Amino acid sequence: MKSPAEQIWDVCVIGGGPAGMMAAIRAAELGAKVILIEKNPTLGKKLLITGGGRCNVCNAEEDVRKLLAKFKGSDKFLFSAFSQWATKETLNFFYSHGMDTKEEALLRVFPASNTAQSVWDVLVSDLKKYSVTVLSNSPVVGVTTKDGQILSVILKNKKEVQAKKFILATGGKSRPETGSTGDGYEWLKAIGHSITGTNAALVPVEVKDAWVKKLAGVSVPEVKISVFQNDVKQDSKVGKLLFTHVGVSGPAILNMSRDIGELLKYGEVVLEIDFCPTLAYDALNTKLQEIFVANDKKKLKNSLADILPTAAVPVLLAEVEIDGETPCNSVTREVRLLLMKVLKHASMEVTKLQGMDKAVITSGGVVLEEVDFKTMQSRLFPNLYLIGDILNVNRPSGGYSLQLCWTTGHVAGTHAAK
Repeated sequence: MKSPAEQIWDVCVIGGGPAGMMAAIRAAELGAKVILIEKNPTLGKKLLITGGGRCNVCNAEEDVRKLLAKFKGSDKFLFSAFSQWATKETLNFFYSHGMDTKEEALLRVFPASNTAQSVWDVLVSDLKKYSVTVLSNSPVVGVTTKDGQILSVILKNKKEVQAKKFILATGGKSRPETGSTGDGYEWLKAIGHSITGTNAALVPVEVKDAWVKKLAGVSVPEVKISVFQNDVKQDSKVGKLLFTHVGVSGPAILNMSRDIGELLKYGEVVLEIDFCPTLAYDALNTKLQEIFVANDKKKLKNSLADILPTAAVPVLLAEVEIDGETPCNSVTREVRLLLMKVLKHASMEVTKLQGMDKAVITSGGVVLEEVDFKTMQSRLFPNLYLIGDILNVNRPSGGYSLQLCWTTGHVAGTHAAK
């Protein structure tokens, strides 16, 4: 049998993440002879850690225009690709492979098993089913071109893999330990593609305040987070909040991180947390009074489970110097007002965004005008297809990144196989 370097493949996919695997599966399903090259020992290393290992497969919004409205500034480019393959098709693909899903807040879809392994298993099973040759442990160091065509990719071991079509799915620069080190950007720049500045996006935030760090590991299902600069509210979002050993994370924080990073260039940024976003001041005041009456013999610190995670209670009480040992029947109006203040306006000062090693995705990438989104072909090299995180597509947290991978991967695989 010939080695991979001694054959001319119909389609060569570089990058074994979700976009690359989907592209390889689709091209092979249509009858193409496909090789998938991956630098890591195994495929889908980043896929297995997405969503904290749970994998937010996609967003359940099936109206393509509503879905694309979340891809601010990129929607007009993406419509052609998403009209071919979007949420409905993605869900049907996984359902047809026996993978059940569940829908959570903000239309986020996860495997019913609650583990990314289920998604990985479906993809790897199909790669085997359609006889995709997987070349792992094979870093690519560059590409060769001639007369406006890609001829081959050069491997680190100096061997070359030739193909009629090439699909580049090397990702961005986030989580470099998974292999996303921006290699593809350098190869593309070397052959004339334009790459916009790549920065960490959808990234946790570090803060100065000690009380926040005392809550490391605590998550709150729903809070309102407001961003202030010079006492002027710049943005606010409602969502889950996760406290870390250096600051805060969670979907709402991730989705505001890009704007927070921009504001930091101009001065101090303060985040304000409302732990009771569904209760206005009067309603919260009434709620607290009802709690204190119902728990009149209990200590204050043991009576707030309906409002706060247990671990957060002593930390927030200490922040406003309230004695948690106070019996509920002895809580004064002054103390109640202090408690309301910290519940509605707990503040923290941002020091910086965390780096590429913690980013969910990177911003920047291949300039979209240089890609034909009907096919995902490069407009500079017609036998090159560009997919997934390598594209300069802004998107929020909530299943949109993986949907970009499924869509562009499937479209590229379809057209590369023709």
